[in-house]
Amino acid sequence: MINIYDTANQLEREIRQTDQFKALEQAMTTLKENQSSYELFKEFQTFQQAMQQKMMAGEELSDEDAHKAEDLTTKMQADSLVSEVMMKEQAFSQLINELNRIVLKPVNDLYQ
Repeated sequence: MINIYDTANQLEREIRQTDQFKALEQAMTTLKENQSSYELFKEFQTFQQAMQQKMMAGEELSDEDAHKAEDLTTKMQADSLVSEVMMKEQAFSQLINELNRIVLKPVNDLYQ
């Protein structure tokens, strides 16, 4: 009998061994060692979550929200440690998207 959860747990362990995850992990470790860069990163995460909640609630984003997003983005791009994490996060996200496509292939095939 197939235990799909064993397979999922094995995949989780293997993801931790990928180059993409290791690069992201190292970039996060370095980021956390710099207090101001890490605080900027956390501020962006908090802001991003708040904006997602607003959108899910059907609320319009204000001009103030747009200005703050632009300001945070500019600050993050200027911070080499945050930029490095974002770049590594993007590479890791591509891997996860590829895995997601593979895992959902049976469902996608059903709808074809």
